[in-house]
Order: sequence, then C-alpha cells, then structure tokens
Amino acid sequence: MRHKVGQRKLHRTTSHRLAMLNNMVTSLLEHGAIRTTVPKAKEVRPLAERIITLAKRGGLSNVRLAARTVKDRVVLQKVFSEYKERYASRPGGYTRIIRLGFRRGDAAEMALIELVDRPAKAPAAAETEAPAETKSEG
Repeated sequence: MRHKVGQRKLHRTTSHRLAMLNNMVTSLLEHGAIRTTVPKAKEVRPLAERIITLAKRGGLSNVRLAARTVKDRVVLQKVFSEYKERYASRPGGYTRIIRLGFRRGDAAEMALIELVDRPAKAPAAAETEAPAETKSEG
C-alpha cells in the first residue's frame, strides 16, 4: 500500500515538470483542447480545473493565484471573462480526457484533453472559402 501517493514525475526534474505543466495548462485554456500523452493529460486536468474555479470566484487575489500558472495575459483575461461566464452554473468537471490510441513512433498512449461545452469549429468558414476558389478558376 502506497501512502500519500504523490504526482507523476514524468521523467523530468521538478522545475522542468512544473514549467511543462504550466505551459500545457496555458495551451489548453488558449486553444480549448490539446493532444498529449495520457499521464500528462491526467496531471494537467486538476491544474486546469483549479484555474477555472479561481476564475469563477473572481477577484484580484484569485487573478494573481491563476497568474502563477497561466503566464500569458491574453489567456488569463480569456479565462476570467469567457470561461467564467461559460462555466458559471457548472459545479465542476470542466475538462474531459479522450483516449486516442497509441503513437506510432514509441507506442505511447495518446489522449485529447479538452474543455467541455466548448464551441465547435465553424464549418461555415471552410464552405465560404470553397466557392471563392471555384470562382477564380472559371
């Protein structure tokens, strides 16, 4: 029995691991989803959910606490405006992990970690570009 089980070390030094996880949380909050390995996704999930919870509470002290992890100001503003409103009525569980199979090079298990209730990409942009190309050909 392993008492007080800690976090995964991910074969990195402490400073490298913390920097990597902070960058992954920032990328997740910026793009809405990222593709990574399953152990990294499982480590990123609680950090990202904590940042969104801080945003829901609001206030200057919570902005400063979130700024420890999210170094990009634009992303931080997005979290405290857009995500605060989007997840206001949700009691938790802001992310989901979807397993994608195994990576070809080293057979590492891959996963997609994404924010729930994120808006889908607009396919209308692709449809408007297609007719423009056909007009230039003819």
